[in-house]
Amino acid sequence: PSAALALLCGPAAAVVVWKWLSKRQIQKKMEEAQRSRNEGVKKMAKAVQQFREQVPSVQMDAILSLPLLELTGRLREGSLSPKTVLYTYLEKALEVTQQTNCLRHFIPECEEQLQEIQQRREKGLLYGIPVSIKDHIGHKGHLSTCGLVQCLGAQVQEDSVLVKVLKIQGAIPFAMTNVPQSLFSYDCSNPIFGQTLNPLNHQKSPGGSSGGEGALIAGGGSILGIGSDIGGSIRLPSSFCGLCGLKPTAERLSVQCTRLLNVDVCSHPPPVPCALGPMARDVDSLALCMKALLCQEMFQLDPTVPPIPFDEEAYASSTPLRVGYYDTDGYFPLPPCMRRAVQEIREALQAAGHQLVPFSPPQIHYVMNELFLKTFFADGGRTWLDLFTGDIVDPNLKSQVNCCKIPRLAKKLLALILKPLLKNVAMIFTCRSVKEMWNHHHQIEVYRTEFIARWRELQLDAVLCPVLGPAFTPGYPGKLLTAISSTMLYNVLNFPAGIVPVSTVTEADEEELKLYQGCCDDPWDRTLKQAVAGAVGLPVAVQCVALPWREELCLRLMKEVETLSREK
Repeated sequence: PSAALALLCGPAAAVVVWKWLSKRQIQKKMEEAQRSRNEGVKKMAKAVQQFREQVPSVQMDAILSLPLLELTGRLREGSLSPKTVLYTYLEKALEVTQQTNCLRHFIPECEEQLQEIQQRREKGLLYGIPVSIKDHIGHKGHLSTCGLVQCLGAQVQEDSVLVKVLKIQGAIPFAMTNVPQSLFSYDCSNPIFGQTLNPLNHQKSPGGSSGGEGALIAGGGSILGIGSDIGGSIRLPSSFCGLCGLKPTAERLSVQCTRLLNVDVCSHPPPVPCALGPMARDVDSLALCMKALLCQEMFQLDPTVPPIPFDEEAYASSTPLRVGYYDTDGYFPLPPCMRRAVQEIREALQAAGHQLVPFSPPQIHYVMNELFLKTFFADGGRTWLDLFTGDIVDPNLKSQVNCCKIPRLAKKLLALILKPLLKNVAMIFTCRSVKEMWNHHHQIEVYRTEFIARWRELQLDAVLCPVLGPAFTPGYPGKLLTAISSTMLYNVLNFPAGIVPVSTVTEADEEELKLYQGCCDDPWDRTLKQAVAGAVGLPVAVQCVALPWREELCLRLMKEVETLSREK
C-alpha cells in the first residue's frame, strides 16, 4: 500500500509543481511587461519635463482645444511647431493614462519621426499630428499583445501598412493603447495591463475592444486614433466615450500586419471581416484622416486595397438626403435614451429638409443567431479557447471561457436543451462541420443581397439607427454579448457605419430606465438595466450607415447629424 501511495503521490506532486512553475513563469512575463511599460512612462515624463524647462511658455490648453483641421492648418503655416504639439499631447496623455490606465505603451521612436518630418520639403495632410494606435496594429519594434501573455515574446518586425501611410502623411504615432484580452469583448481589461476606465466617469467602462483609444481621446490625450472593428469595437467605445468613430468597409483600408486572435488578418481573414478606422472628437477629423490614408502610397503598399481616393465632393455636398431610420432592431431593445436620440435626430433632419423613411432591418434574429453567433462559435469556441493556453484568463471573460471548455458532446446536448428556451445562448454551444461553414458563407451573401435590395427599393442614401449605450459599468459587457446587435449587423453586412454623439443622459432618462422591461423582462433585460444605471450626464449617440464603399456618404450624414445636434 505504501508503494502504491508513493506511485500515486509522485505524479500528483509533479503535476502540482508543474502547474506552479507554469503560473510563476506567466507571472514573470506579466511583471516584465508591466515593468517595461512603467519605464517607458518614466522616460516620456522625463522628456516632457525637459521640453517644459526649455519652452516654459507653451499654452497647453490652447493647443489641446484646437480641432484637428485648425491644428493641421497652424502646423502647415508654421505658427505652431510639430515639437510643441507632440510634447503637449505627450504631457496630456501621461495625465490621462494616470487616471484611466488607457495606454499600453508609449512609442519612443516618435521623437525620431518628429526629427524626420521636420526635414521634409513636402508636408503631408497630417503633418505634425500626434496619432495613437490600438495595441494590435503593428508598429516596428513593439509588441502586438492583444492582452495575451503568449504574445509578449515577439516584437513586430515592420510597421503595418496603415502606420507606414500615417508616417508618409507626416503623422507621428506616439502611443499604443490598451485592449481587452483576446480583443473579444466590448469592455477593456486584461490580466497584463489591467482595467481601463472611462475618463468621463471612472465608475464606467470606455467600451471595447478599442477602449484604450476611446479613453485616451475622450480624456484629451490624443486628437486622432486608429481602432479596429469586428463587432462594434470602434463604434461602442465612441458611443460610451462621446466620440466620433468610423468603421469603413473592411477592405477600404489596409489591415496588413494587423493581428486578430493572434493571427495576421490578411493571411487568415475571418468570415465577418475586421476593419480599421479612425476615432476622433469630430466628423471633420474622421474625413481628413480617411482622405490622408486613401492615397497612392496606400494602394501601392497594399495592392489588395481598391484604389479609390476619398470623394471630397460627396462629403461636401449639400444635396438633401433620403434617409431610412429605425429606433430598435427588434432583437435587443436598447435603453430609452438611445431610442430618444434617434427620434430627436430624425425630427431635426426632417426639419432641415432631408427626407426620412421608416426602415426595418430584415430577419435580425436570423442574422444574430445564425450568421453572427455561429460564425464566432462555429467550432464551439475551440480556436478562441486555444489563445488562453498557458495564460491567466481575465475575470471579465471567465464565463465565456468556461462555456467553451464544456466537452463537445455536452455542448451538443446543451444546444438541444436550450434551443427552445434561449436560442441565442444555444448557438454558443453548437459546433459546425466544414460543409455547414461553406453554406454559412453563402447565407451571409444571400442576406447581404436581400438587405441591399430592400435598401434600393426604398431609394435610400443612408440609414440612421441606434447604437448600444450609454456606457456600461465594468464587468457587464461580458454578461451581455448579444446586446451588440445594433453594431454587429453592419459587420456581417460589411457596410460602413459611424457614430456621432448627439445628447447626454438626463434625469428623465434615468427615471424611464426604471420602467424598462426590454423584450420580456428576462435576466438579460434586467442585467442591461444594471449595466447602464447611474449614467446621468454621459454621452448618448446615434449610428449612421451607408452602402459598401460609400464612406463619404456615411460621413456626410454624420456631419449633418453633428451640425444639427450642436445647434440644438
